[in-house]
Amino acid sequence: MIGKNFSAKAKGDYELIKRAIDKKDDSAYTELMSRYKDSIYFMLLKMVRNKDDAEDLTLEAFGKAFMNLEQYSPKYAFSTWLFRIASNNCIDFLRKKKMNTTSIDQQFDNEDAPYIFLPSKGRNPEEEAIRTQKFKIMRELVDELKPQYKTLIELRYFKGLSYDEISKELDLTLGTVKAQLFRARKTLEEIIKPKMDYI
Repeated sequence: MIGKNFSAKAKGDYELIKRAIDKKDDSAYTELMSRYKDSIYFMLLKMVRNKDDAEDLTLEAFGKAFMNLEQYSPKYAFSTWLFRIASNNCIDFLRKKKMNTTSIDQQFDNEDAPYIFLPSKGRNPEEEAIRTQKFKIMRELVDELKPQYKTLIELRYFKGLSYDEISKELDLTLGTVKAQLFRARKTLEEIIKPKMDYI
């Protein structure tokens, strides 16, 4: 039973959710994404202040929402639920980022101060060999994807194109690019899981 005070848009969202769950309708996912991608993106951009991070977090937020769509309760508007997922995911991201960051200007009062090693920007031959091997393995795994997923992964992660650039390159809407790229990433994760020891 949907909320009594639902707006026409919220009711429309609920119809799309039912289509996505009951009929596995890809266009319903794309439509939900196109309705909220900009507002989610700009909210996250204010939080992280980095366009690439905001784009990736937007995709992750929709990914988490779509994976857990059956847990959505129609007592609340889909937009409320989605924004909560996006903000919580972003807070987790910022926490992890903060934990992995040490300021070189930090002052320490005793001899137990941690030793901070600042590596050179260049890789040594062993690191370069390992990186080359990992890259080769990743390319082989990407080759196992369906052609459209393979193309999306290559354009985004190997060529470094933005979502807008991919949209123009493939003549697809931005919402379709983001929805399909999310699926491509999830499929790639499933391929990678059993082979983690080698990567």
